Amino acid sequence: MRNDPFLQQVAADLLSRFGDDLKDVAVVLTNKRPIVFLRKHLADLAGRPLWSPSFFTVQEFFRQSAAVPEASPLAQFFILHRLHNAALREEGRPEETPDEFYPLAETILSDFAQLDYDLVAPEAVYAELRDIALLQQRFPHLSADQQRFMRQFWESFSVGKQTAIQQKFLQLWGRLPTLYQRFKAELREQKLTTTAGNYRDLAEGRADHPDFISAYKQVAFVGFNALNRCEVKLFTQWQEAGKALFYFDADSYYLDDDLQEAGLFLRKNVGQYGLHNALGEFPAALGSKTDRIELVAASGKVAQAKLLSTLLEGQPADREAPTNTAIILADESLLVPVLQSLPDGIDFNVTMGYPLSQSTLFGYLDGWLGIQQQLAANQGRSVHHLDVEAILAHPLSGISPEERDNLQGNINANEWLEVPATELSLTTGSYPEFFIPRSGNEAVLQALHALLDGVLGHRQNAKSLRHIEAVLILAVKKALNLLQEGLAHYPELSMPFLCSLVRKSLQGISAPIEGEPLKGVQIMGLLESRCLDFDEIYLIGANEGKLPNITVAPTFIPDSIRRAHGLPVLENQDALSAYLFYRLLQYPRHITVVYNAVVDDSNSGEVSRFVRQLAFESRFTFQQHNQQQPIKTIPAPPSLSLQKTGAVWDKLSRYLDDTNPDRPKLSASALTTYLQSPLLFFLKYIAGIKEPPKLTEEFEMNRLGTVVHAVMQDVYEQLKAENDTIAPHSILQKIKALPQICLEALSKELYGEAGRIQAPNSMQRILLKVAEEYAAVFLHYDATHVAPLRIVELENERDYSVAFPITVGGEWRTIVLYGIIDRVDEVNGKTRIVDYKTGRDEVKFHGLDTLFAPASAKSNKAMIQTLFYTYVYEQVTGRRSVEPNLYIARKLRKEGPLFYMSGRGRYVVEDAELENIKAQFTDFLRQTLEELFNPDVPFRHNPDAVLYPGDPYREFLGIDVPAEDD
Repeated sequence: MRNDPFLQQVAADLLSRFGDDLKDVAVVLTNKRPIVFLRKHLADLAGRPLWSPSFFTVQEFFRQSAAVPEASPLAQFFILHRLHNAALREEGRPEETPDEFYPLAETILSDFAQLDYDLVAPEAVYAELRDIALLQQRFPHLSADQQRFMRQFWESFSVGKQTAIQQKFLQLWGRLPTLYQRFKAELREQKLTTTAGNYRDLAEGRADHPDFISAYKQVAFVGFNALNRCEVKLFTQWQEAGKALFYFDADSYYLDDDLQEAGLFLRKNVGQYGLHNALGEFPAALGSKTDRIELVAASGKVAQAKLLSTLLEGQPADREAPTNTAIILADESLLVPVLQSLPDGIDFNVTMGYPLSQSTLFGYLDGWLGIQQQLAANQGRSVHHLDVEAILAHPLSGISPEERDNLQGNINANEWLEVPATELSLTTGSYPEFFIPRSGNEAVLQALHALLDGVLGHRQNAKSLRHIEAVLILAVKKALNLLQEGLAHYPELSMPFLCSLVRKSLQGISAPIEGEPLKGVQIMGLLESRCLDFDEIYLIGANEGKLPNITVAPTFIPDSIRRAHGLPVLENQDALSAYLFYRLLQYPRHITVVYNAVVDDSNSGEVSRFVRQLAFESRFTFQQHNQQQPIKTIPAPPSLSLQKTGAVWDKLSRYLDDTNPDRPKLSASALTTYLQSPLLFFLKYIAGIKEPPKLTEEFEMNRLGTVVHAVMQDVYEQLKAENDTIAPHSILQKIKALPQICLEALSKELYGEAGRIQAPNSMQRILLKVAEEYAAVFLHYDATHVAPLRIVELENERDYSVAFPITVGGEWRTIVLYGIIDRVDEVNGKTRIVDYKTGRDEVKFHGLDTLFAPASAKSNKAMIQTLFYTYVYEQVTGRRSVEPNLYIARKLRKEGPLFYMSGRGRYVVEDAELENIKAQFTDFLRQTLEELFNPDVPFRHNPDAVLYPGDPYREFLGIDVPAEDD
């Protein structure tokens, strides 16, 4: 037979001891959650109306001893900061700004609180010992082990071995005793206290109301485990005075075994401190339990939560009772996935609260703070486009679709990486003043209040306000009010630090998720499960590193010093986690433990060592399960095929209409697109589907090819104007002018005119440097391997177009081919076509069989394009033996500009062989175009095409496809 639930036993004992006098009793628990259950048990066992005892958490109970309020964490920080700067001035050292001191302050305040809780004298902990021989003389009360810990610490600071960091630490270390005393004095001066200060004042007899406990007949302390020294001292005094009862929740399985860390604190409470368990002998249930524990290895962090829908549906137990089912989160970050994974129709109650940090409201507030920091950093000039777009799309912004589309269109049309603040004046939405810069503590906090009011009003008007949103908004406003009080008499803070303070204030906020507290599935963290017993337990996130949690709070008191003075160390945290785990197993019949078996940077993939220990030593049986993630193969979509009929043929046949002077022309890019994928050609050139405008962090780098082309155009226009025949030294001279030429080219590209860019930003400087290097490669090659040369034509001087005959349906028709050629020059009587490339193109090709074939990994798109330009130029001008040259910036020095065939050695194509390839290209071009305009050959995707990720046309093709050329 199982024992009754712990709180039911407590309720029965309290009723038997006090009966109708319960109203004169105070019941103190470690947290609020068990109070609801204990009240329920008292009501059920009494069976009649009776006055309830007074219920408190331990902090609430001790707070009755103080006549002054507790200082908020922010108020404590500002007090400490002022005192610390005063100490620095006394030492002749420079003061520290609030943002410099804040990380230190959090740690110092935490250490001060720990010293108070454990009644440790600051001057003893922060003693500045220089001579180890003084150790025993100064601290005769320390044991041999404690003195050994002290010696280990101070020996690390031996003379001659101190690093700069150690010296800085010693300076702070020596300052802390005085800082502690001044901090305490300042709190008293301001009529404030702290939670830890309340404890210490009460334990040392300095409390404002030391006899507050006399208001109660007796005080029942329920479910306590790890006690600090203040609690030990007070509890023993009150027990001796007959004022205190203690109800310990434990099992002899781990209490009587000195090797069991789960019983570490309770053994001290009972054996060392002499506190008596009001329930008498401890039960021995855990050691005899033979229940089965389901151990489930999940295939991912969120997958642990997703398992719940299956696990809960598979258990038929009645979940209406309050002690029935609980989901315990060893990893509390799983709360939101757990809530999203519960089966429909299941009532639940969450005691942890919904964290603001995981809500859309926090994202909206954090976005505003980030934008304010940007505006402060650039004097209110601009906001990064990604931050603007994030706010435009945020569900709480409420911006009208028309205004959102208009602003997004302006960003895309102007290609703003940094959106000017003058363009961000909103007229709609929950907070139209979102992008207005604020400065000063008061202005920032008032703006946040206005933002919250706007969100609340907008959601109410849209009838989309959820209860939890309203609760979170209220909680945030309360936190901002406290922050405003703390900053009221403080100088204006820097915007980054002010924003970090706001974020700090908001990150700990959570909103209770309302539900029937005594009905349905109970969802809670491990700490909240203290004193509570359930029939079904689902322990989620039971990984090593989470249970026990291996994170250690930062401290300036080293481990050896902590041990010397009996302050908490890492083993204490492990012992507390072990107790919470073992006591959780004392009552339930059905236990399921779920852990993440996937190994990654943040997870070992191992179940908690407590589970391994339990499997080794206990009589529980373990059933191991591995989550089988269903693998579904998605059949390949049928290849899309578009017939050349109806409107498709009407649009395509416009290329053949020689009676229309405005008929479309076919470019080299259109040809290579068709070779890449006929279906892609249809999407771009027949359906006219354009790529959506897109800005990325690499935006300006995408302009590299355009800028380099413009630079080469400008250089050779200048050289051509100076002399018809361009000499090598003239080209080399231009290399020196490239920085200015590149800057003007970039300015024209971005703003349509030279001189607009005076101070390039970081991305522009990178682009300019690369453009200079690439242009220098081209010019240096011309100077050393080509010049003297004569420019025939440059890009944009002439649009080369020629009618190309093909047969369509047995009849001769013509297609107009056209090309924009980067450069035509003459070198030693030979006419050359020069095409500049800044990408990953090749002058190498594998053979004519792969060159004149649909695009594949072995084809050469650049060579097809250059042959296309050469053909058009020869037909228009009548010139022959024109040589195609490809200037590839990355390979020009090593491989030159002429195409070569790989295989046995390196075979450069020129002269007669080049003319043969030109003739074969003409035949290939005719065959390709006749296929393109054959109404019986539908548009299909080429399965051998080289595919690249990220192209927007993949949504039409069902796969990734390459983007167009630069």
